[in-house]
Amino acid sequence: MAQHRDLPAGLMSQLFVNNGNSSFSEFVGRHAPDLLPARGEALATPVGDQVPHATTIVAATCAGGVVMAGDRRATSGNVISQRDIEKVFRTDDYSCMGIAGTASTGIEMARLYRVELEHYEKMEGRTLSVAGKANRLATMIRGNLAMAMQGLVVVPLFAAYDPERDSGRIFSYDVAGGPYERDKFDAIGSGSIFARGSLKKLYRENASADDIVTTVIQALYDAADDDSATGGPDVTRKIWPIVSVIDADGFRRLSDEQVAGVVQRMLEDRMISPDGPIAPLR
Repeated sequence: MAQHRDLPAGLMSQLFVNNGNSSFSEFVGRHAPDLLPARGEALATPVGDQVPHATTIVAATCAGGVVMAGDRRATSGNVISQRDIEKVFRTDDYSCMGIAGTASTGIEMARLYRVELEHYEKMEGRTLSVAGKANRLATMIRGNLAMAMQGLVVVPLFAAYDPERDSGRIFSYDVAGGPYERDKFDAIGSGSIFARGSLKKLYRENASADDIVTTVIQALYDAADDDSATGGPDVTRKIWPIVSVIDADGFRRLSDEQVAGVVQRMLEDRMISPDGPIAPLR
């Protein structure tokens, strides 16, 4: 936006307000493309494991909503680079996204996406539909493809409450965008294969939000049990998974005390059955 700094304040304000585009990303890309994470210069060599990476995110629908949870570990190769990173972000009153992949790029994308949704609502006077939100995020991921090819991969998981269906919806992506709507549950990140196995065993359709919170925490624990990049609950440091619920009342993040209570009950049960609950045969 440096090219407009010498303009009168009133004209500058009109230029930015009446830009004729509800996309904040496209607006910034037109006036200051260097500010966007996907518009920077390509790296000379792939960064690979040199930067912190985030894993694992799980999401599952519940009666009238959806639950998303993420572990707190970030790794650089075989080194734990951070033990309390946040990977689940509120994007508006009825949606959230979790990130897996390059942590710094993912966090920046989540912040930009939140502004993108706010900008659209201010320009259009209404919120995007759930499908519209999922597609808008897909466009941002697609814009990061050049950086992804250099090793700065970000693969988010998006969840939202859909008032038209009175239910939660989940979308996953590949590095080229997507999106792909998932039925009932999904997981991303290095521990996703183990988390999905746990969710297949424990998930119950139309279960209450409280029951699904327990289910996703069990899934994260199972992922941490088999994947070294996924962090389990850190009882000594009191670092708990991030758990968020979205329903007709909007987005809410569970407090550390609430998550700690669920974790403590799970750990007590795991002392008796280390592999967790067994799914009944029918």
